[in-house]
Amino acid sequence: MCPAKTTSGVERGFVIPIGGAEERDSNPVILQRFVDLCGGSAAKIVIIPTASQLEETGPNYETVFLRLGAGSAVSLPINTREQANESEYLSQIEQANGIFMTGGNQLRLSTILGGTPIAQAIRRSNAQGTHVAGTSAGAAIMPEHMIAGGPKGLLPNEQGVTFAPGVGLINKVILDQHFSQRNRLGRLLSATSYNPFFSGLGIDENTAAFIGPDNELEVVGGGCITVIDPSKLSHSSMASASRGEAVTLINMKLHMLAAGARYNIDTRQATPMDKPS
Repeated sequence: MCPAKTTSGVERGFVIPIGGAEERDSNPVILQRFVDLCGGSAAKIVIIPTASQLEETGPNYETVFLRLGAGSAVSLPINTREQANESEYLSQIEQANGIFMTGGNQLRLSTILGGTPIAQAIRRSNAQGTHVAGTSAGAAIMPEHMIAGGPKGLLPNEQGVTFAPGVGLINKVILDQHFSQRNRLGRLLSATSYNPFFSGLGIDENTAAFIGPDNELEVVGGGCITVIDPSKLSHSSMASASRGEAVTLINMKLHMLAAGARYNIDTRQATPMDKPS
């Protein structure tokens, strides 16, 4: 599933995957930047708490976004596929200039939203300039192909990752969240080795990739984004590996990017943070 097509003269909105556990109180740099990007006091933010089964998740984010200066913040309690067809919710999404998907269970999110008018409206709105952010499970579902599971560990292996369809806001990356905290390097290496078309983004907690309409991302937050670039991969034993067997990967490139660093998804060029002159 590719991102929805933009119309002439319209710039696609930012796509902002967050690695989870983003700071909401003492130094909420990620959420503040999202609110500011959406227009500050003019921001109309819609929250989709579907991945969470906690009733307070949506209202809690409403409070956070309003405290950070958003003009409005409304949570849509979409808990069934039937609710993902409701015209009132679709209208809220179409009027928003910011959409935020919360954490929880990404398979709950994909099985409830996948293929529904709500999912289509999110893709369409992003193509028309609406900024879409998601944390943890809300980040996991953003690509065309979503990592649905896999064991932790440093080493890739033939059983290293399982996939499910994502919502398709971006289609040139595979991403994993809670990356360093949950030791997920092995499964992201496995994921990128299946098809070197994709860059892999391993996003730490309290860290986000602000991906602009030019497909260049900037790292924001307190951790790192691990970028795996398999474009020069010269050998992979993934296809011949036995079940659970370690694999050989040769010429796999890796970047560690902290706040302010950038990575262009199209050119696969990484650059450090600009230093003040």
